[in-house]
Amino acid sequence: MAEREVRYKLGAAQTVSAETFGQPGRRTFRLVAQAGRAQSFIWLEKEQLLQLGLYLQQAVRQLGEAATGKESAPGEAPWTGDPLEQDFHARQMQLQYDQDANCFVIHAFEGDEDDPDAGAQTSVSFWMTMAQTSSLADEALRICAAGRPPCFLCGAPIDPDGHRCARANGHAVFETG
Repeated sequence: MAEREVRYKLGAAQTVSAETFGQPGRRTFRLVAQAGRAQSFIWLEKEQLLQLGLYLQQAVRQLGEAATGKESAPGEAPWTGDPLEQDFHARQMQLQYDQDANCFVIHAFEGDEDDPDAGAQTSVSFWMTMAQTSSLADEALRICAAGRPPCFLCGAPIDPDGHRCARANGHAVFETG
């Protein structure tokens, strides 16, 4: 993926969290980042949040104790401009690790790279310390795991009222619990 220009660089995030709303099967997911006088609500698909959590967890694990024990120093100060609130659905995300700062940087884009209106759409970036990164990874994975359990045959989610498994030609109905 080519380097894209970010519209709002929020700088060092004071808080980063993952949230979910609704009942399993009808949940929505978002990241919330607060940096200085700016707050960003980045809506995601469950799969995006799961992949982000898995990647962050793996990256922190691979960097090892040398990185987790080292202090993080974000490369940008928190947002000091006018109060800013962004609320958008991320279609694309990029993640970078800055070794000198010992921080991760998330870039979230509302549109695709090929979209002709991409320059006019919302995009944000923010820096996360190693502690924030580890916490976000754990939170994202916990949220995703709390959803509907997958069918052991086909992998499709089992709804609270049951699931007719396609792999069993609809002859088996599985229930949660």
